[in-house]
Amino acid sequence: MTARLKMNQRLQHVIRARMHDYVRKEDGSLLVFGLALVLLMLMIGGLAVDLMRYEQRRTQLQQTADRSVIAAASLTQSLNPTAVVDDYFQKAGLEEYLDNVTVTQGLNYRIVDVDARADLDPFFAQMVGIDTFEVPAASTAEQRINNVEIMMVLDVSGSMGGAKIANLKTAAKEFVDTVKQRDAENRISITIVPYNAQVNLGAVLRGQYNATNLHGVTDVNCLELPDSVFATPGISRTLALPMMAFADTSSGTTTGNTYVNWSSTASNGGAINAGNPFCRKDTGNIVRLPSVNPTTIKANIDGLVANGNTSITLGMKWGVALLEPGARSMYSTLITASQIPSVLSGRPFDWTDDASMKVIILMTDGEHVSHTRVNDAYKTGISPIYRSTGDNNYSIHHTANRPLVAGTNEYFVPHLGTWQATPWNSGAGVVQQTWQQMWSVVRVTWVAQQMYGRALGTDATTRTNWYNSSLNSLRSTWKSVAQMDSSLQDSCTIAKTNGVIVYGIAFEAPSTGQAQISQCSSSAAHYFDANGLEIQTAFRAIASNISQLRLTQ
Repeated sequence: MTARLKMNQRLQHVIRARMHDYVRKEDGSLLVFGLALVLLMLMIGGLAVDLMRYEQRRTQLQQTADRSVIAAASLTQSLNPTAVVDDYFQKAGLEEYLDNVTVTQGLNYRIVDVDARADLDPFFAQMVGIDTFEVPAASTAEQRINNVEIMMVLDVSGSMGGAKIANLKTAAKEFVDTVKQRDAENRISITIVPYNAQVNLGAVLRGQYNATNLHGVTDVNCLELPDSVFATPGISRTLALPMMAFADTSSGTTTGNTYVNWSSTASNGGAINAGNPFCRKDTGNIVRLPSVNPTTIKANIDGLVANGNTSITLGMKWGVALLEPGARSMYSTLITASQIPSVLSGRPFDWTDDASMKVIILMTDGEHVSHTRVNDAYKTGISPIYRSTGDNNYSIHHTANRPLVAGTNEYFVPHLGTWQATPWNSGAGVVQQTWQQMWSVVRVTWVAQQMYGRALGTDATTRTNWYNSSLNSLRSTWKSVAQMDSSLQDSCTIAKTNGVIVYGIAFEAPSTGQAQISQCSSSAAHYFDANGLEIQTAFRAIASNISQLRLTQ
């Protein structure tokens, strides 16, 4: 046992000796491996530091780019978008890294693209052959308006006849196509407000207002506006607004002591000139309620007819009023009655609604022309005039101011130039006339001369005096040209103050008309002086600014 123990001890000694020799021989190799491992760990740590520096700079650049484009793309800020981006990078101390700013904008949108790049020198990456890091940043912000309300206020006065109105129709229809083809969601509505001396609302729209002096003449639906409405954006639906009489207040007639037949269509005759009433019967020239249907809108444009005088101020006033948020309840009523598509519910939007935009395109080829109106007392109701059912001649009843000393003869018969005790009936019968019946047949001047001047005057002087005083009682001038210019600019100022974008087109207009439209426009860039086919260019320029609408950022 002792010998075996000694043998085991010797064997253990040999093994320990051999192991010691082995470890001593491998010492150099392990040292090299350890050093390599440490160096590799240092390189990885260094690369991590470089990557952290890279990410820190990239994040700084990207966040600055993001903030700057969002601010620059906002449609509510009026500064130069590029300057806004520059300012953000300058305040962040990164202006040297800003490469490029691209701004694309139109009537209802703004897109801002920013590219930035920084070169970062690494601390450790050079050990693996990387001399520089390129740190890029790019950002895009886009803001668009969801809802656009367009009001096309178009001159259809007589001077627009022929090639002018043909060119207008072509340009306006192309405008509709351009705008609506980008409106898949039907968020762009277009209203047409044709105007000449008046604005014919049409029966449906006129029925939404508190109209008085209802004359019952089909397709004649013009309302006379008091001066007070030009100081406010809207037109109250509770305010009493007289209907304009369908009457020829402008045609002249022969004066003196001679009889002029009531049916004479001569320039100085007695019959109404169908083209002279300031509120006309042209069914194509009525206000067309907001629509999203391009086919319907273009058909309405095709139906426009050129006639009458020019009252730009009335066209603009109704254009602003139909954009005014207070009209929303009226639109709701019309939507319920299927007169306006339900997709337009909620319009007109608030002036301050950031997701909507209101646009007026105001076009004229002329300048203001003052016009006359039948006074309220003579618009409707029974007149003192009678018509024979036999020969259709007239007589008038006067109880005062008769050139007779005494007697019962109170009826003057113009075609006979005599007085008699009863209305002229030609042996067939007689019917007392309403004022609206008279105005549908004869001129206002004819009534003033034949029924008053000749009846009550006893000589040339008194006949003239009675004619003039009667004419002044029957009709009056609404506004002077200077007053019309002033009220137009009142409406334009109200529109622009409330954020409406006003485009003005002076289409072969005289200098005074050009001045009024230019002053009304939102800026010089919003004004177009067009001749001939240039009106298409004007409408194209406006249409190019309106795209498919949605708000993104």
